[in-house]
Amino acid sequence: MTTATTAAPDLRSRDRAASPYRLSAGRLVRAEFLKLLTLRSTWWSLALTLLLTVGMAMLIGAASEGNVEPVTAAVLPIQFTMLLAGILGAIAVSGEYSTGMIRSTLTAEPRRGAVLASKALAVAVTVFVATLVTFVAAALVVAATTGAAIAWDDPESSLMPLLYAALSMAAFALLGVGFGFALRNGPAAIASTVGVLFVLPIAMQIVGAVATAWTWVGEVAQYLPMTAAQAFIMPGADLSQGAAALTLALWVVALLGAGWLVLRTRDA
Repeated sequence: MTTATTAAPDLRSRDRAASPYRLSAGRLVRAEFLKLLTLRSTWWSLALTLLLTVGMAMLIGAASEGNVEPVTAAVLPIQFTMLLAGILGAIAVSGEYSTGMIRSTLTAEPRRGAVLASKALAVAVTVFVATLVTFVAAALVVAATTGAAIAWDDPESSLMPLLYAALSMAAFALLGVGFGFALRNGPAAIASTVGVLFVLPIAMQIVGAVATAWTWVGEVAQYLPMTAAQAFIMPGADLSQGAAALTLALWVVALLGAGWLVLRTRDA
């Protein structure tokens, strides 16, 4: 006696193919934008960046009595606003770990590299657009209050520094994202971001200036994110603009790579 056997259908694959709600790359990126833009901390950080940038640019323009170009006055406060960008990137990641939402994220999308990439894209685009508007607004306010004209017909001295400044802010935010995934703890990620962006450059410059036998420390400090960003935005420093851009990119790749390794090898 023989019995006919019928292969059981693969219900999982059939349902996955038929479902219109499969989590595609576009939906994953959209979800990350929604999570980021619905956080009050995101809007507070962007609002503080706007107020700090415009306020300090106005002070610089007033103190210089019109001797500083509006675009230069707009991008000079980046030494302080970069901290807000870096902290925003760190909070965007560490907040998911503190609330446990990261487990839901990785359940919906098990590919951890895709999660990191979509989070990084959402943070970078948001910070870039917001800060580009901020720097343009600061330049216009300084021009209006000091009476100085902005040479929009010369993009190299007007539009490009504003664009480079916004790109640098996006890079700072990505450093925070990298620290967030690597450390998975809010205070630790914020402290590390502030240390690399603000504390370490100052400490290395002081050591390089005071210790005559350690002048190499000051030279190495040129390759830190803050000093590289300054050379990238306003060319003329010891570091060329191309080398500065490459330095910033390598910092971003290194920290995002470290975050990816931790995310890939450890449980949420």
